[in-house]
Amino acid sequence: MSYAEALDRVVQTVVLPAAPETDRDARFPRAAVEALGEAGLLGLLSAPAHGGMGLGLTDACRVVERIAHACPSTAMVVTMHYTATALVEKYGSPEIRSAIAQGKHLTTLAWSETGTRSHFWASTGTAQPDGDAIVLNGSKSMVTSAQEADSYIWSSQPTPAAQGASTLWLVDRASAGLSSPKPFDGLGLRGNASAPLSADTVRVPAGTRLGADGSGFDIMTGDALPVFATLVASSSIGLMDSALERATAHITASRFAESGSTLADLPTIRAYLARARLRADQARALRDDTLAAMNASRADAMLRVLEVKAVAAEASLDVTDTAMRICGGAAFRKDVGIERLFRDARASSIMAPTSDVLYEFIGRVLCGMPLA
Repeated sequence: MSYAEALDRVVQTVVLPAAPETDRDARFPRAAVEALGEAGLLGLLSAPAHGGMGLGLTDACRVVERIAHACPSTAMVVTMHYTATALVEKYGSPEIRSAIAQGKHLTTLAWSETGTRSHFWASTGTAQPDGDAIVLNGSKSMVTSAQEADSYIWSSQPTPAAQGASTLWLVDRASAGLSSPKPFDGLGLRGNASAPLSADTVRVPAGTRLGADGSGFDIMTGDALPVFATLVASSSIGLMDSALERATAHITASRFAESGSTLADLPTIRAYLARARLRADQARALRDDTLAAMNASRADAMLRVLEVKAVAAEASLDVTDTAMRICGGAAFRKDVGIERLFRDARASSIMAPTSDVLYEFIGRVLCGMPLA
């Protein structure tokens, strides 16, 4: 069975049926995560030497897009896992790499802070050496899979002896001093267990550092951002496709009693649908070109990385708004599923780096300036 066939089976039998309850109850999709692990899909990016599939970002984008078509909350959990996995694969220990490859370990990022907001590379938390350990103190404002992931890639200031913007550490969920309150009761992506996370004198082995002390900025922007941006864009693309399919099904089936004509017979409705389809297809084309740019090491690769998340996020806002508009009152019903996607789409544009911050980054690249 190919990974695409295994993925489709998991989506159809586990992810899609649970999607309404995942949203309604803000329930972490544990069954979906376990099914993805059993199918080997949590180890998609892991090396075959450790039991993984050894596939690349293009395949990860396909997986996230397919999951987002059914449940964007689950897609975000997988997005953060894949982004963190890319760093663990490059900098982590063989033991953790093996556990991820075998589908037994879910990981995520813990970078966002209230004080630094979209400047995710500038942590205010500290890392103090203490013998052969490091003591971490700090707070994160919004962590996907908080209390559900097996590990967090935690960002801090460098240790006092090092220079740089930040340093990254792999922190076990069970570490003493690590705590999280109840997950946010949010508008959209309600099932991804997003919550603050705090470290109060958390001791971690010095060997859990990922990369050099002080190299966090380079790892975040060079290794993580390309993965994260294209995967978040892929989630937006899958979400848009789902919204348009649901909207099209409604307008082609709904009839006016007095004439027998459908909503789709109205030229205005068809024009709205066409413009929404264009926005979704434009986002997909840019996502695919971004992947091509990275694969070919093109000079414009980083520009495309910065563009793709903003374009897909803003497109998903427009597309889901259009789906609500053309379906009228029916779109407000939970059973139609469009209002859930409408709410889920709101998250991507305000997820760091936000669309507005990305516009600033893109402008800096165009002007030949550094990102920060």
